[in-house]
Parts: sequence; C-alpha cells; structure tokens
Amino acid sequence: MRARRCHPNGSMTPVESMPLPYGYPGPIEQLCGGAWASGMFAQASSPIAIPAIGLTLWERKPPAPIERAVSMIETVHAPGFGPPLHRHPETEVFRVLRGRYVMKGGLRVFEAKEGDVITVPGGVAHAFMNAGDEPASQLVLIMPALDVDGFFRGLADVMKSGKPETRALAEFGKQWNVDFLGPPLKRGESLAAPL
Repeated sequence: MRARRCHPNGSMTPVESMPLPYGYPGPIEQLCGGAWASGMFAQASSPIAIPAIGLTLWERKPPAPIERAVSMIETVHAPGFGPPLHRHPETEVFRVLRGRYVMKGGLRVFEAKEGDVITVPGGVAHAFMNAGDEPASQLVLIMPALDVDGFFRGLADVMKSGKPETRALAEFGKQWNVDFLGPPLKRGESLAAPL
C-alpha cells in the first residue's frame, strides 16, 4: 500500500506505509496541511488496539467549531470480530470503507458492505461483526461528541487480558453511560434472527 508524504513545497510524494495489525496499511491518507483525502480537516491519534474484540482504531478530530457536536473514528476489525451487544445515548453513523459486516440494530439484522451508510439512533441496542475473511474498516461519526480516546483506552485496559468478566465490563460501562447487553456476534449467526 502506498501512502503520501508532504514536502516543504507542498507537493505529495508516495512512500510505503508501515504495516499495522491485521494487515491494514494505516489510517486514511493524510494530505499536506492536515487535510484528509475526504476533504475533512482532521488529525489521526495514535492507534488504539483492543485485541479481545479484534479492533484497532484511530480518533479523528473535526474542525473546532463542531468539536462538541461530533466525534469521528476510523476502525479496523479483524475477520469474525466486533463489539459486544451494547447501547448508549449517542447516535452513531457508520460508513463501511472496506469489507462487509453483519449488523444488528433494534429489530433489524442485515449485511452492510463497502460504501453503505448505517445510522444507529441513540438508545438502540446494536452489535456488528466483520463477516469477511479480510480486515474490514468503517468511518464512524458519534453524536454528540464522546471522549473517544478516554473511552477506548479505558475499554482496552478492561479487556487487556481477553474477554472481561461481565461485572467488570458493566462497571466500566456505567462510567460512560454504556450498557453492555450481551456477547459479540458470532460467525454463522443467522441474518434472520432479530435482536
């Protein structure tokens, strides 16, 4: 995979990117001056890895005027992995950048593939899983904004030894107003089964 590096004169030169977990080449390509290929202005945080749920993510910081309105993250999930069934007051908008996911939200169970955009309103229980054989990625908007770095680094700590005890996960969730309701989705789970 080729990335680009900014030169002092503002031109872009391709360079090889550093390999990251699960064979993913890295976060969305950065352009000179901090603008992203998507036209958004953002900066990538250092990656946060949570191997117990096959997740690596980068926090994106939107422009200052909307900072409290929305958080943005880019996620990469290993094949067969995803978060536990959970709900929280924030609305999430997922755009599948690569791969395909099985998603559950409310009473709906469906497959989402590259290019699909899915909105999960706040308060709706949801879970998803990378249904492919390769890493899959999403760009996720969280509204209103969440301290993404604090939440996911805390979750990584709770899950550092693998799957945490239900009680430990529930106590962590209380701090963030997140209810963990069940295990992650599993391969072979029927798309016909409601949540």
